[in-house]
Amino acid sequence: MLSLRNGGAVLDLLPEIGGAVGRFAAGGGDILRPATPGATDGLQTACFPLVPFVNRIACGRFEFRGEVVQLPRNFGDHPHVLHGQGWQSPWQVAAHSAAAATLAFDHPAGDWPWAYEALQVFTLMPRALRIELTLANRAARPMPYSLGFHPYFERTPLTVLRADVAGVWLSDDTAIPTGRAGPAHFLDLAKGAPLAAAPFVDHAHFGWQHRLRIDQPDRGRALEVRSELDFLHLFVPTGADYFCAEPNSAMPDALNRAAQSDSGLRVLHAGETVSATMTVALVV
Repeated sequence: MLSLRNGGAVLDLLPEIGGAVGRFAAGGGDILRPATPGATDGLQTACFPLVPFVNRIACGRFEFRGEVVQLPRNFGDHPHVLHGQGWQSPWQVAAHSAAAATLAFDHPAGDWPWAYEALQVFTLMPRALRIELTLANRAARPMPYSLGFHPYFERTPLTVLRADVAGVWLSDDTAIPTGRAGPAHFLDLAKGAPLAAAPFVDHAHFGWQHRLRIDQPDRGRALEVRSELDFLHLFVPTGADYFCAEPNSAMPDALNRAAQSDSGLRVLHAGETVSATMTVALVV
């Protein structure tokens, strides 16, 4: 574990566990759900990176420019492949100081047939955490990609989530998108959605306006999440004491929707680099 401090804020990083965040605390309390003691899996952490793709690829199979790619399952018996390789691989500490750190992950060509390098730059402020995720294509040919972040937030009895989105992708029972619905189909985020009695949600919201607010009056605080990414994937499991609000650059299964202009899928040419950021801040 690598620990950073800045003006009372605490950031614990877990490079060996998918380059994940183990804890982010500020203002005297945890901002993200802390990692499970003895965590060995990214799903037990506070936040992990999504690289070089976000969410699901249906049955782990897609075709890109005439090349068929079949990825092995990476989520138990679930039929689809999730979140790329970064979250299940060790990262290296490339640099660190009292309040900043850089983690690096080099991926040689293999089942994912493109070599790439990923970096995470963490900047800890007294009341905020900024993460910059960078992807560099080290292959000699173009590579499809999407990027994102997977933070876990505490779900208190009075938690209210606010965000502006254009709509939501509905999905089948394995979470593969099937069609669109209006922005308030599951949760009326524009008015502020109480999460205590929220229905189960595991869906990508499109047309996100790059900012969300989490009010937790029972903790005497409000949080803000900002990112330039256009999709907001919400995971609100039934009866759980946490939820996920994930800034993503693409919808689930975007790799099988290359002809769909609104999928968010992008192409990184040989030698090119792209970055995305997320800032989580204590605002009240």
